[in-house]
Amino acid sequence: MTPPPIGNSAAARDIAAVLHPYTDLKAHQENGPLVIARGKGVRVFDENGKAYIETVAGLWCAALGFDNERLVQAAVRQMRELPFYHAFTGRSHEPMIRLAEMLLERAPAANGGRMSKVFFANSGSEANDTAIKMIWYANNAWGRPQKKKIIGRVRGYHGITIASGSATGQVANHKAFDLPLPGFFHTMCPSYYHAGLPGESEEAFSQRCADELEKLILAEGPDTIAAMFAEPIQGAGGVVVPPKGYFAAIQKVLRKYDILLVADEVITGFARTGNYWGSQTYDMEPDILVCAKALSSSYLPISAVMVNQRVFDGLAAKSHEIGTFGHGFTYSGHPVPAAVAIETLTIYDEIDIVGHVREVGAHFQAELRRRFQDHPLIGEVRGIGLIGAVELIEDKAARKNFDPSRKAGPKLVKLAEANGLICRAMVLDSIGFSPPLIITKEEINEMLDLFEKTVDDLAVQLRREAIAPVA
Repeated sequence: MTPPPIGNSAAARDIAAVLHPYTDLKAHQENGPLVIARGKGVRVFDENGKAYIETVAGLWCAALGFDNERLVQAAVRQMRELPFYHAFTGRSHEPMIRLAEMLLERAPAANGGRMSKVFFANSGSEANDTAIKMIWYANNAWGRPQKKKIIGRVRGYHGITIASGSATGQVANHKAFDLPLPGFFHTMCPSYYHAGLPGESEEAFSQRCADELEKLILAEGPDTIAAMFAEPIQGAGGVVVPPKGYFAAIQKVLRKYDILLVADEVITGFARTGNYWGSQTYDMEPDILVCAKALSSSYLPISAVMVNQRVFDGLAAKSHEIGTFGHGFTYSGHPVPAAVAIETLTIYDEIDIVGHVREVGAHFQAELRRRFQDHPLIGEVRGIGLIGAVELIEDKAARKNFDPSRKAGPKLVKLAEANGLICRAMVLDSIGFSPPLIITKEEINEMLDLFEKTVDDLAVQLRREAIAPVA
């Protein structure tokens, strides 16, 4: 447990000065932070020197671990040569150009052919916000100003700006923020574990998801729906893996009504699923692809929006009519993050990151199921490659989750810290795994050993709470 902050400690200074994202701000004033001081490989170390295996690579993102010297040196070299320049009004520089080329060379198949151009931003939220603006802009160029509504999915996550937060389908991102904005809708979450009907096959469930999507489109009017945003795997929604045939059925509906598909690859890009892109794992052919996080192993902030030729042609035509494409960020394509991203992609090629993930990912998935599939506290075990989750459950037979007031997931996270793991609890007490891609089989075993102990510790704690006398 985190000790109470005292004196002029880092924890006390944090409480006095920092407003944290995704945090109970009032409780934080009492409990204080876990202060991380350094990292090495798949581990980070707190200010007292205690080591933790980072089971989620920070925020699904430190793909090359926490001490890659080549990325540090790439940043240093670029800082000395050209520490900043912008991309406004046709200005450019070599790192931005080269990174765009590398992304297009590696891009998955796009609807209608290949990806055509790359726009750079600083985070996944900004990139998805940019994609929404591009979609609206292009539809104006195509002479259909009424086709502007955006569909996301329940439990989907696309960021936290006003627009991307509206595409996100999670209650905590909407409550008290007055979101979602008008014109944003959410279709059903493709959780076969919870939403599949008795006797219903995965393929039949996928078709039902597609039918529900079509009902929503018809109810709102096909001429008003512009795009659907979808993660290949819903990450922050609890690592929801699509059932068999899901994206084939979904894309058939979207193409029927000329609705664009945006693949949010912020988590799944760069080999996480065992292919370079999650789109390749699940046979998606998007019109727009958004990536971030592992693009630079998150050593510096950078994200990218790739668009197919049709979308680019719309943007180009309207910008020519207006005289400019009136969107961009001061740091779009910043040369230092771009240089780090170039080095990151180069390292991925050199170490055959896809081959590595396929090998260690198979071991991870097998061990995750072997150890936890039959555990009385675990419902579904799910995942692919080096992304996975276990869902804590109160009644395994009934697939009944714990009441949120029990805080089963947060309790596990605190127990994990005591055992030397940093974990993440998500929707329905799903505990996600997304370790650095460089993790070895031995480190996976160590991580799961510690997690197994943590789950058993949680079971003991929950039993004690259940029999404790009421005060």
